[in-house]
Amino acid sequence: MARNKYDVDEIMEEKFDVHQLLRFAKYVLPYKKKMIFAGVLMLSSSALTMLIPRFFMNVLDDCVPEKDVAGIIKYSIFTLLIILYSVLTLKTKIRITNEVGQDVIHKLRTDIFEHLQELPFSYYDNRPHGKIQVRVVNYVNNLSNLLSNGLINTITDLCSLVFIIIFMLTIDWRLTLICMCGLPVLGVFVALIKKKQHRAWQIQSNKQSNLNAYIAESINGVRVTQAFVREERNLDIFNRLSDSYRTSWMHAVRYNFMIGPAVDLISVVTTAFLYVIMVSWLVNGEGGASVGVMVAFTGYISRFWSPITTLANFYNSLLTAISYLERIFETIDEPVAVKDKEGAGEMPPIRGKVTFDHVCFSYEDGVRILNDVSFTAQPGQSFAIVGPTGAGKSTIVNLLSRFYNVDSGRVLVDDIDISEVTLHSLRTQMGVMMQDSFIFSGTIMDNIRYGNRTATDEEVVRAAKTVCAHEFIMEMEQGYQTQVNERGSRLSVGQRQLISFARALLADPKILILDEATSSIDTETEIALQKGLNELLKGRTSFIIAHRLSTIQNCDTIMYVDKGGIRERGSHKELLEKKGLYYDLYMSQYSFLNN
Repeated sequence: MARNKYDVDEIMEEKFDVHQLLRFAKYVLPYKKKMIFAGVLMLSSSALTMLIPRFFMNVLDDCVPEKDVAGIIKYSIFTLLIILYSVLTLKTKIRITNEVGQDVIHKLRTDIFEHLQELPFSYYDNRPHGKIQVRVVNYVNNLSNLLSNGLINTITDLCSLVFIIIFMLTIDWRLTLICMCGLPVLGVFVALIKKKQHRAWQIQSNKQSNLNAYIAESINGVRVTQAFVREERNLDIFNRLSDSYRTSWMHAVRYNFMIGPAVDLISVVTTAFLYVIMVSWLVNGEGGASVGVMVAFTGYISRFWSPITTLANFYNSLLTAISYLERIFETIDEPVAVKDKEGAGEMPPIRGKVTFDHVCFSYEDGVRILNDVSFTAQPGQSFAIVGPTGAGKSTIVNLLSRFYNVDSGRVLVDDIDISEVTLHSLRTQMGVMMQDSFIFSGTIMDNIRYGNRTATDEEVVRAAKTVCAHEFIMEMEQGYQTQVNERGSRLSVGQRQLISFARALLADPKILILDEATSSIDTETEIALQKGLNELLKGRTSFIIAHRLSTIQNCDTIMYVDKGGIRERGSHKELLEKKGLYYDLYMSQYSFLNN
């Protein structure tokens, strides 16, 4: 069975890449003062709480035998104050780390989204959008716990472990060594499963990405699904992907869950052995053991393994985070193929001359879409581009907008190579209406104003009237303030196209590109729209791609594009007289309409 893009696992790093963590640490550095402050609070709290078992030892060994009530009260007050301080520092730590964690997550997500805005069309052509979305949302969210709790807790617990060992050594160095004898065993166990654990979480992130990609595709294509009664088949695919995700998740967390029981088992064994030794010494009166020493060590033993358990959990979070960071930084590192050259200048006010100078282009290596295309459009001229599907018509206007880079040759506007100017200064002077009329969630007014945020309401209405959209807009419940859903689902295809048309015209461009601008508009509206277009196109260089030849008969030049090149060019009348490819296309369409 052929595999779809959503069902293909992404390539994974074989090794645990510590450089990903170092790179991630750079996002935390701006908040180092806050993190250090939180760390100092937790360290001071940890150091003070280490005194409590010592207080118990002093009470049992000194105060109780001597009936020193004042000493007992003193140690009780000290213990209460330490606990209160610990509670306050913990509250402060939680607030600081959560603030820092969310700020870092916001910055990381902003960097990804900002980079996605700059990536060329080719990046999105080759990837399911759901796999991109899961990196921006799910993967970044999964790092939140690592930042909010793991980082500070790990640092403070490491220091707490040092404090505990120091306090234990001051009481009895032999018992301390016995307590620590389980650490090498734990270290060997963690080292043995590390690689498998990292790999398991990489696989889990892949399966999550696949599932998210299919869900996104299914939502976008739900109308087609229901039209072709594909619900059961799609459910089978979903269940298969969901089951793969569930299996990979269970496999990954199994390694995580192995760490906790291993720590518990080692701690129980060493603690039990320690109790046997202490009781034996206490009964036999050896080693200077006392009830106070036994109680103090009992308190330190539980504290000794608690930070180790926290460190083990942090290690689990770290391995999980690494698998997500690989995907996040992979997206951020994706090269921006179409970008401003170093030292690129601003595009001067465009007059409208457009030149394609021996342009060659291919979406994939070895598959030429355009081959040695050359033409010149003078300011104010209207150029129509026709030809069979897949001939490269949309590619020509995409190269003019510099959505892709040419393989060879040059595209010039007013004799300036567009690769030498900034994208912003070029595109702000062009109006583009894509074949896919995308409508954003929001009001109709906002959608039309999308390409020109400074336009007044009157200018928006004027643009809508020009493209014959005003009438149907005013028939809606709130006119131009009517809320439309994402992708304009409550609008007809023709209405979405008219709104997109108004959006392109409102930008008041010097170069206007209309890619199948009237393909979904009824004949009556098209006739009315054509009158407005004829007026609007005056003084602008325009490129119009159309399958319905009735919309382009008044264009100055018509280019018939096929097999990677311009096969014919001329006015409508000239091409009909030539009786070539355009004539055949026109006659076939004319015959179809008459039949």
